[in-house]
Amino acid sequence: MDEQTKHLLDWSQWGRQWIEHLRKSKPLGRELERHLHKFEETFTQIGRKASLLDANNHQEELPALLSKAEEVQKQFHHFLRLAQLHEEELPEETTTASEALPVQSAPIIQQPEAIAEPVTDAVITVPTPVTYPSAREPVRVARPVAVGRHTLPPLPYAYNALEPYIDEATMHIHHDKLHQKYVDDLNTAERKLADARNSGNFDLIRHWTRELAFNGAGHYLHTIFWPSMSPNGGGEPSGELAEAITRYFGSFAAFQNQFSQAAEKVEGPGWAILVWSPRAQHLEILTAEKHQNLSQWDIIPLLVLDVWEHAYFLLYQNQRDKYVEGWWNIVNWPYVQERFAQARKLRWEPH
Repeated sequence: MDEQTKHLLDWSQWGRQWIEHLRKSKPLGRELERHLHKFEETFTQIGRKASLLDANNHQEELPALLSKAEEVQKQFHHFLRLAQLHEEELPEETTTASEALPVQSAPIIQQPEAIAEPVTDAVITVPTPVTYPSAREPVRVARPVAVGRHTLPPLPYAYNALEPYIDEATMHIHHDKLHQKYVDDLNTAERKLADARNSGNFDLIRHWTRELAFNGAGHYLHTIFWPSMSPNGGGEPSGELAEAITRYFGSFAAFQNQFSQAAEKVEGPGWAILVWSPRAQHLEILTAEKHQNLSQWDIIPLLVLDVWEHAYFLLYQNQRDKYVEGWWNIVNWPYVQERFAQARKLRWEPH
């Protein structure tokens, strides 16, 4: 199958996954659901056309289909940001998305700032480049997350996109079940603590603060973990991140060896984490057996590797080293570089 056609099919599946998870994560109002249904039809339509292109060898139609997918991508990206707002928080004028936000003419996928009325025949859009997905533009936060309203971020690729290094069955369990549980339990902890503040009854404060730390850490680390990988990943970083790695670790090979060894030797379940220290002004590699107890708070995670057994056991059994070795082939360095570029802007007095 032509590589671009395969990307379109994966992209179509990925968009439908976003929609499925969005519907599961929160109740949607009539207007949002109407737009969501039309996006779903468009993802399905583009995927069907892509499969027919390959079957009928009509490759001359591929550029037009790719162009339409790019437009769909931009609008859907902004729709997702809009839908993250709780319905009761949405200003009145945004009930019809096309009236509230005029269409932007510039075809820049990485900086979607507008959404048009999503109709099945018109151009519509999503948050990963159709070159699928070599990088992922971080979503700008529009408003703070209200108490107990965290949501599961859908995968930025299809469930089977990381094969043969991470299998589809593991991705379903790891993302849909385990990460979802972190989100649900984090929301519960936040609501219980809010109840305690309102009532003044803090008898269970020890329990709920532990729950908050454990599930919050699990949610945030996994939210970094998913886009840290890509079916087009691997290789080495470039630019300022590459220079920083060489400057501190001596070479990329030395960094990679230390990170791998750290990941393989985490005691029990846990994480290996490449971090930036705003105070020391250099990179470092940390491990966290119990992620809620990571003691070096004065840092910013850039790249994380989950080495809990649920992340690899179905495919690798007890061979954690094989999992770590394969994982380097799917590291999404552009995403890590974006995090590094943002993190290094933060500078604190060294001691």
